Amino acid sequence: MAEVLFVCVHNAGRSQMAEALFNRRAEARGLNVRAASAGTAAGTEVQPIAVEVMAELGVRLTDQFPKLLTQPMADAASHIVTMGCGVDADACPARMLVSEDWGLDDPKARPIEEVRAIRDEIATRVESLLDRLEARE
Repeated sequence: MAEVLFVCVHNAGRSQMAEALFNRRAEARGLNVRAASAGTAAGTEVQPIAVEVMAELGVRLTDQFPKLLTQPMADAASHIVTMGCGVDADACPARMLVSEDWGLDDPKARPIEEVRAIRDEIATRVESLLDRLEARE
């Protein structure tokens, strides 16, 4: 099974939304891929606003929690996506090879309308990534 790893600094917003949206859509498509997420400096909780905007889509993040990125996580991933959060080489495991960077704004402390726009952009990019992964099968 292919595994995608979404990485940001705190694993409290964008990467959590991407993981949940990816897994939901991959399952709906019947694809043999799975996503995980992690942060280079994991936070203490998923941002409440991220939980709120995902609940609007029927996606539950209340049981999720930030996870610290480890080298084994990076090694297990077939595709690594950073979320545009300035992840630098000092913060990442030595052999983490980023497949792509999405350059998304951090939803922290933003108005809900902006967080919805970030969520929707993540959903669009997740669909595109799934299309590319499906084409490789």
